[in-house]
Amino acid sequence: MAKLLVKERQVVVPGEELAEGMEYLPGFGAYRMDDHVRAKRLGIVNISGRAIKIIPLSGRYNPKTDDAIIGKVIDITLNGWRIDTNSAYTSLLSLKDGTTEYVQKGADLTRYYKIGDYVAVTIVNVTSQKLIDVSAKGPGLGKLSEGRIVRVNASKVPRIIGKGGSMISLIKEATNCRIMVGQNGIIWISGEPKKESIAAQAIGLIEEKAHLSGLTDEISRFLKEKVK
Repeated sequence: MAKLLVKERQVVVPGEELAEGMEYLPGFGAYRMDDHVRAKRLGIVNISGRAIKIIPLSGRYNPKTDDAIIGKVIDITLNGWRIDTNSAYTSLLSLKDGTTEYVQKGADLTRYYKIGDYVAVTIVNVTSQKLIDVSAKGPGLGKLSEGRIVRVNASKVPRIIGKGGSMISLIKEATNCRIMVGQNGIIWISGEPKKESIAAQAIGLIEEKAHLSGLTDEISRFLKEKVK
């Protein structure tokens, strides 16, 4: 007889039994052993129909094609800009993907991005050797000026964004800040300095309490108290 042994958003540890019986299917972060589904990693239970997956509570960002990320320029080469992706691997922003302008050979590339600049990009290719190509072409992409950078654990990004963008929209509306959340755990906030600080505090609170239920209401109360 099939039986679910855990609840939605419950924190589980590696090896913990999640369900028994063949009706339940192991999703990301879970595996089957005989007729039991078990957790493969420390994380939060997510149940979708018959599938059980585990959202990790920790771990470095793993680059994936089509992810929108925020990176830091760490080197300038003849072919473009080397970007720190906040993972174990750097990426290359080529001349053709870095700007819509035609860049002449030997041009001063610091006109576009300097070392230390943050840039919003999308990942266009990840090879089996983890060579990563990114592009700054597209709405909202490119150099991020002013504002502040906040770093969070990449595994908490879905919680910070919320279902359908609900959580991050709540923060944007309350603080009137522009906010961009990179899938790699780097977040850019731009607005009035005081409002930027409140938005950063709210994001920190979500990261800290990502595993708890009722978080949207708590963040809403926090923002109402801070933004007066």
